[in-house]
Amino acid sequence: MTLAAGVEGSSPVLNITIFGLFVVVTLFVVFRASRNTKTASDYYAAGRAFTGPQNGVAIAGDYLSAASFLGIAGAIAVYGYDGFLYSIGFLVAWLVALLLVAELLRNTGKFTMGDVLAFRMKQRPVRAAAATSTLAVSFFYLLAQMAGAGGLVALLLGIESKAGQAAIIVIVGIIMIAYVLIGGMKGTTWVQIIKAALLIAGALAMTLWVLGMYGFNLSALLQGAVDRAGSAGEALLGPGNQYGKTGTTKLDFLSLGIALVLGTAGLPHVLMRFYTVPTAKEARRSVVWAIALIGVFYLFTLVLGYGAGALVGADKIKAAPGGVNSAAPLLALELGGPVLLGLIAAIAFATILAVVAGLTITASASFAHDVYASVIKKGKASPDSEVKVARITALVIGAVAILGGILANGQNIAFLVALAFAVAASANLPTILYSLFWKRFNTQGALWSIYGGLSVCVVLIVFSPAVSGKPVDPKTGKSASMIQGVDFHWFPLDNPGLVSIPVAFFLGWLGTVLSKEHNQKKYAEMEVRSLTGAGAEKAIAH
Repeated sequence: MTLAAGVEGSSPVLNITIFGLFVVVTLFVVFRASRNTKTASDYYAAGRAFTGPQNGVAIAGDYLSAASFLGIAGAIAVYGYDGFLYSIGFLVAWLVALLLVAELLRNTGKFTMGDVLAFRMKQRPVRAAAATSTLAVSFFYLLAQMAGAGGLVALLLGIESKAGQAAIIVIVGIIMIAYVLIGGMKGTTWVQIIKAALLIAGALAMTLWVLGMYGFNLSALLQGAVDRAGSAGEALLGPGNQYGKTGTTKLDFLSLGIALVLGTAGLPHVLMRFYTVPTAKEARRSVVWAIALIGVFYLFTLVLGYGAGALVGADKIKAAPGGVNSAAPLLALELGGPVLLGLIAAIAFATILAVVAGLTITASASFAHDVYASVIKKGKASPDSEVKVARITALVIGAVAILGGILANGQNIAFLVALAFAVAASANLPTILYSLFWKRFNTQGALWSIYGGLSVCVVLIVFSPAVSGKPVDPKTGKSASMIQGVDFHWFPLDNPGLVSIPVAFFLGWLGTVLSKEHNQKKYAEMEVRSLTGAGAEKAIAH
């Protein structure tokens, strides 16, 4: 299958025009927002000026990444039921975030996760550890988004060469850095609100269109996907098509599920969004809005995925330049020709830009606030110098993300995001939960949990089949591993969550009980603050 057949009917000029229009409009919004970005609070937390519903839409914009739109629709189109498990995992994860961490974090912290963890512990080592884990999670998440950008734009502009796709990833990175440098959290939040509205509206329109073609009968749509897939069609409607062929893949599925469900509550760019609202009540409202919007969107992915399977076909999707990630754009082309393809692709492109901007500001804020201001300057940095360092860090992170995106180009994005979730659940979640709920928890426990969980998770990812050693697909001539032609894997699972998350919890417990340090007075103060929100604005101890 040639590239031309994968995107037949696409109009590169139209696609570039729609992309350009979106970038111009959002940059204008970011410039307007930047005029009110004067203090560190404005840059990091948008001056805490957003309402619960506004922040809920922005959270949905932050969370509904390219993985949600491109990766999941493709996974459902190709694997059916097993692909939909990504949607279930990503949504259920919000209940963990809502019930365990959202409100308590908002009440306890000021700008970053490090504020919460360092509140009753030794400031400098814990902040350095929190910043390290934030940068690691952001890097893995950025990999997925940048890889998605390369595949998507290549599909639309007919760029087959790796060099051309790499150039596209560089351009996306530069635009993303511009959003963060100019607008800070306020500008980034408005981009996310615009993008969430566009994404949900676009997905709704395509969902209604697909259902309309099958008389609004979901059973008829599922039957269409089964018929198109031929002899393998029945497997699309039951579990085990992707996970379950061997004992290892069943464990892989369990590991993936644990990482998805526990990862959200440890994602620093999602946690940071809770600081942009003025009260704990608004933090709760924002999560309720986010869950409603995200839940509706994931129901759309079921129709879009099976619709792509029925109307485009799994073989054509897999053979397209973006591989599995091409399902939603190819479905748009099938439904509404090049105009709808251009619109849907621009929305997916907006999705990538908004998410990478949110990730970049979180990572740069964590470095500037936790490492530069608290560790290097020992709490004596001026807010202006802190924001300046955050902007320089954003440039560095953008450059690293561009290089990583070029390396990961062509991977399934939903899978790459699942790796980021595993890192978040291993490095951040145990420490956050222990800090909020365990009176005895101390500095050594926090350091062992963060560094131990992060190290174990990253080592297992590097030596997993996800990076090297998967067999070559005879149809494409490529391995599904990130690095082709080598095999140095010894860990059998694609996702390390099943091992790394329990290890991180254990290390947090072990480090705590082996150390006598313990600040009961600070815990009592933190408990009152986390439950009431009293003094959250001053939540920074030196």
